[in-house]
Amino acid sequence: MLKFKEEERLFQERVTQLRMKKDVSEAEMSMALGNHRTYLQSISSGRAMPSFDQFYNILHYLDVTPLEFFQYDSPDPYLIRIVADALNGLTEDDLEFILRLIKKIKR
Repeated sequence: MLKFKEEERLFQERVTQLRMKKDVSEAEMSMALGNHRTYLQSISSGRAMPSFDQFYNILHYLDVTPLEFFQYDSPDPYLIRIVADALNGLTEDDLEFILRLIKKIKR
């Protein structure tokens, strides 16, 4: 189980990672969320943590679900969502083939 400080660090890094994937500055995102331009900087640096409501505003802005946000080992939740959506409608044989391919790639 992660210690609280480690979880905070991962949270800060994840906000930064997803913000950068969206290609927006801390100031731009802060103001889009209705906050002072330094709001995101204070979160990224560990000086502040968002309220529960503000966290959901951040998720909405970044277009990620809570599950996607906390999957820290997932570098691009948007791409994973696109791939998952593309799998819908495939036959069971096709899905099994893709799963074998993924397992082979991950070796």
